[in-house]
Amino acid sequence: RGGAQGQAGMEPAEGPGALDFHGDEEIIEVVELGPPGPGETDDLAAEVEDVDFEDEGAEEPDGEAWETEDDEGLEDGMEAQDDSEVTFSLHSASVFCVSLDPKTNTLAVTGGEDDKAFVWHLSDGELLFECSGHKDSVTCAGFSYDSVFVATGDMSGLIKVWRVETKEEVWSFEVGDLEWMEWHPQAHVLLAGTADGNSWMWKIPSGDCKTFQGPACPATCGKILPDGKRAVVGYEDGTMRIWDLKQGTSLHVLKGQDGHQDPLTCVASNQDGSLILTGSVDCHAKLINSATGKAVCVFKMESVTPKATASEGEEAESNSVESLGFCNVMPLAAVGYLDGTLAIYDLTTQSLRHKCQHESGIVQLLWEENSAVVYTCSLDGAVRLWDARSGKMISEYRGHSAEILDFTVNKDASIVVTTSGDHQAKVFCVQRPDR
Repeated sequence: RGGAQGQAGMEPAEGPGALDFHGDEEIIEVVELGPPGPGETDDLAAEVEDVDFEDEGAEEPDGEAWETEDDEGLEDGMEAQDDSEVTFSLHSASVFCVSLDPKTNTLAVTGGEDDKAFVWHLSDGELLFECSGHKDSVTCAGFSYDSVFVATGDMSGLIKVWRVETKEEVWSFEVGDLEWMEWHPQAHVLLAGTADGNSWMWKIPSGDCKTFQGPACPATCGKILPDGKRAVVGYEDGTMRIWDLKQGTSLHVLKGQDGHQDPLTCVASNQDGSLILTGSVDCHAKLINSATGKAVCVFKMESVTPKATASEGEEAESNSVESLGFCNVMPLAAVGYLDGTLAIYDLTTQSLRHKCQHESGIVQLLWEENSAVVYTCSLDGAVRLWDARSGKMISEYRGHSAEILDFTVNKDASIVVTTSGDHQAKVFCVQRPDR
C-alpha cells in the first residue's frame, strides 16, 4: 500500500494543470521516473513505507515542511519558487536593461547599476565579453538589426558600440544625460534621446551625426517607425514629435490640448507604422495617425472603484502609463499602468475590452510576435502571460526575489529573459502545450 501511495505522490505533473500543481512550493529537483529495473520495485516500496505520508500532511498543511531557509530575507510575498532555466549573476547591483541579438536569439546583453554591461550566452549564462569603461549606471543596451554590433549607454550619456564577433569597442560618444537609445531597424544607425531635449542619430562605426532639437526639456522616450525614415519622440512637457530622419525636420507636433498634460513615458507603433500609441504620467494613452499626426482617440483609465475616497484619489494621482504596444494579429492594443492594471483596448471600436488586474505595478509589457498573447512583468517579480482575446491569465513565472525592471521575449516566443533589482538576469522557457 505504501508503495502505491508513494508512486501516486511522485507522478510527474503533466498537462495544463501542471502549473497549478506546483503552487508555492519550491521545486528542488525533478527526478525522471523510468520503468523500474528488475528488483528495484521492491526496494522502492520498502523505502517509501518508511515515510508516513498521512502524519506529515496533517502536521504541515500545504507542504510547508518542504520550505527551505532560502525563504528568509525575501520581501513580503516573494516566495523562493524559481521557474527559470538559467540565471546570470555577474552584476553586483540592480540590472536595468536586457536585449537579445535579433539574428540568432542566442546572446543577451544586460546593463546595470554597477556601471557594467555584459554580453552572455542564453543557453548557459556564460559570459561572452564585458562592455567595460562605463562610469554610471548602464540603462540602455541593444544589438543592431543584424547582430553585428552591440551598443551600451549609461545615465551620464556615455555610449559605446562593440563589434560582437571581435568583442572590440568600435565607437564611443558622449552626450547629455541619456534617456533612451534605439537601433535603426534596417541599418547600422543609432538613435538616442537626452535630458536636454535633443535626439541624436549616428552612423556606426563612422560616427556621422545628426541632431533633432526638441523643446528645452528631456526627450523621455522614442521609437523609430518601421519604414526607417521617421521617428516618434515624446517629451517631458507632454509634447510628441514625428521627425523626418533624413531631412532632420519635424513633420508633426502634438502639443497643448492635442498633446499630453504630463510627461510622456512610452511610445509604440503598429507593424506597418500607420498608428502610434503614446503613454503618459497623465494616465492617458493616445492613438495617433502617423501620416497626419492627428490623435484618432484617447484611452483614459477610469478609476478602479466607483466611490473614490481621499486615499484612493491620492493613489490615482500617482498612477501612470508605464508601457504599451500593438497586437500584430488582431486590432488590439495593450496598456500597462503603475497601479497594476493591464488594459486591452479594441482599436476598431476604440473601447476597453478587458481589464487584467495585477497586485503590483506593471513595469513593462510585450506582445507575442504572432499571436494575441501579452507578456507583463511587474514589481512583484513575476512574468505573466495573458490571452488578450479572453482577458484570462495563461501562466505565471517566478524566480526573482525583487521587482523585474526589464524583460524581452525571443522571436518564436519560447524564451523570456528578465532583469531585476535582485542583481540577476534570468532565462525562462515558456513553451506552452497549446502550440
